Amino acid sequence: MAKYFKKPEDQIEGSVERVTFHSEESGFCVLRAKVRGHRELVTVIGKLPAIVAGEFISATGDWIVDKQHGRQFKADHIKNTPPSSLKGIEKFLSSGLIKGIGPKYAERLVEHFGKDVYDIMECNSAKLEEVEGIGKKRRLLIKESWNENKAIRAIMGFLIANGAGTSRAFRIYKIYGDSAIQKVQRDPYCLARDIRGIGFKIADKIADKIGIEKDSDLRARAGVEHVLLEITTEGHCATPRPTLLEKAQEILDIPEDIINNAIDYGVNTKRLTSKIIPEISIEPLIYLTKLYNAELQSAYILHDLQKTKHPCPKIDIEKAIAWCEEKTGLTFAAQQKISIEMAIENKLMIITGGPGVGKTTIVNGIIKILQAKKLKVILAAPTGRAAKRMSETTGHPAKTIHRLLEFDPHAGGFKKNQNSPLEGDIFIIDESSMLDISLAHNLLQAFPRHAAVIFVGDVDQLPSVGPGTVLKDMIESHNIPTCKLNEIFRQAANSDIVVNAHNIHKGKKLAAGSKDKESDFYFIEAEEPEKALQIIQQMVSKNIPQKFGVNPISDIQVLTPMRRGILGSQNINMTLQDILNPSKVQIEKFGFFYRINDKIMQLQNNYDKDVYNGDIGRIIKIDNIENEVTVDFDGRKLIYSFYELDEIEPCYAFTIHKSQGSEFPCVVIPIHTQHYIMLQRNLFYTAVTRGKKLVVLVGNQKGLNIAISRNDVSQRITTLKRWLSMSPKDLATIITKNTFQ
Repeated sequence: MAKYFKKPEDQIEGSVERVTFHSEESGFCVLRAKVRGHRELVTVIGKLPAIVAGEFISATGDWIVDKQHGRQFKADHIKNTPPSSLKGIEKFLSSGLIKGIGPKYAERLVEHFGKDVYDIMECNSAKLEEVEGIGKKRRLLIKESWNENKAIRAIMGFLIANGAGTSRAFRIYKIYGDSAIQKVQRDPYCLARDIRGIGFKIADKIADKIGIEKDSDLRARAGVEHVLLEITTEGHCATPRPTLLEKAQEILDIPEDIINNAIDYGVNTKRLTSKIIPEISIEPLIYLTKLYNAELQSAYILHDLQKTKHPCPKIDIEKAIAWCEEKTGLTFAAQQKISIEMAIENKLMIITGGPGVGKTTIVNGIIKILQAKKLKVILAAPTGRAAKRMSETTGHPAKTIHRLLEFDPHAGGFKKNQNSPLEGDIFIIDESSMLDISLAHNLLQAFPRHAAVIFVGDVDQLPSVGPGTVLKDMIESHNIPTCKLNEIFRQAANSDIVVNAHNIHKGKKLAAGSKDKESDFYFIEAEEPEKALQIIQQMVSKNIPQKFGVNPISDIQVLTPMRRGILGSQNINMTLQDILNPSKVQIEKFGFFYRINDKIMQLQNNYDKDVYNGDIGRIIKIDNIENEVTVDFDGRKLIYSFYELDEIEPCYAFTIHKSQGSEFPCVVIPIHTQHYIMLQRNLFYTAVTRGKKLVVLVGNQKGLNIAISRNDVSQRITTLKRWLSMSPKDLATIITKNTFQ
């Protein structure tokens, strides 16, 4: 019987002359290398976590002949190390890999230290200051970058070896530090919990590679928490146990009893909470404990705030309102006077209503009267754009809630809390429909108990992106004084934007401008998505700027129901970027091109940089030597490492959900049956109310009709309303019992 032996693999060694292609996500690379024994450069294909020109590689694999590219070396394994020749070292250091070293300093370092330069950076970095032009600041930058790159490359290598992408390696290093690999080896599911962009599937893939059993308790417990976190992204604060069990089984594909044990373990260790709420479900609701506590304690604080006297001394309200009208030149309507009176008499109240009903006028009146009584009024809103707009409309400074509460990135929490409350007598919180239960809880904890609090918002807009329906639950509890405004004022009634917003809310037909009728609201019909995209491009780049004299980048915003598809934010964004900002100064990272002068959006809260999800800025500098991008956020210049660019993305178009709390001079909204799954009245209403001077709809009539008529929004599972409906005494009993269990 014949024996067959596998052909021994070939080996090559050489230096990388050029990196033709490298994927930061998968590690796949195409290299041109100067290989020993070969006169011409050799094409090497394989996988490496990171690679730059000048590095030395040793590889094992096979020679192949590609039909298109000819002879290549296909590597099964490649190892890369910094080069050892002086020329190679200089090329390696010139690559931009190490911050603070460009071609000029690479040449000086090699000339001064020769082949010892690596050891100097590693073990004796103080000597770097011997080189002309390198002071303490640059020396520390070089040292930090050298160490950081070493650690990140090790993490990248670990991720690739275990079947995962590498693009989040920097974030893993930033969160876990030098112990990242050991931490992930102990519990790979920590990645799904802690690292944005790494979901349960990737963590599960790594877990499988390092030998964690499919039916292990560790995997089941992580899977249960993952499902609950996914459910919170849909806005729910809890879910019935059978639903949790079913979804966990679907993802984990393990026996039901193991998942049940994992749920019980979570409840016993107080990571999860199980409660029967008969009006919601006959089955126990399972919460992440932090959300259960946030709802319960928020309700208690809201009750507690109403116990004491209003900080405003007793005044004649009619005289105060008349004085305010005289000072401001305004005449308040009857409903507005009632709102002002309620705000001066109640320690806690809500003002809600759509556009054009006078919410801002009421807030300005309240501020005027209370400040005249020497009370300290504090204004805040959930996002930077909402806070900026509040400042502009009131003439008083307003902060984001995060800045108001003073997040401490080192301690991982807010400095302002129940032990160190905010200073102020009156707190006015705008755009309160955006408050999720976690942020609301942190805010409520920080209010001093003597203060009065006024929540202002439009309850008919989209609810918060995070879990909960705080404003809606507060209103529907009927335990917090609420003024619902519904009268459109004369000036606002002249705006088709305002009129149509109210028409959408009522499910009525829209009034739109045409060639013959001037308006601030237009519908342009386009049956095919491709045609709609062309019209949007034409509108944004030429028609609107020419007719209305606006800047296409800063003044026009495209808002779309979805991310994907021809009329999704990703595709529109890419096409508008090419039209509006075809700059050649760019870099490609995380699937996007980032260019000088790009309009970008922050995608997550970054407490170190003091910049938050939804903030919009402009790229003003790309530094390929320092590997940094500088972004201007309303005069604040922030620096992002290339590794951090997954925190931002170009935003010529973004989803309607991302637009909450914002207002733009001109808004263009694709509304088409292609978006069928997302078309809802509250989504459409939110989009239209973002436009200040002009709203242009582009799409088909059927899509428009669906968006107006469909109002079957699924109810979020929240229990704040239930706790608010209870007496303070009963609520206190539950909290005490919950604390000592």
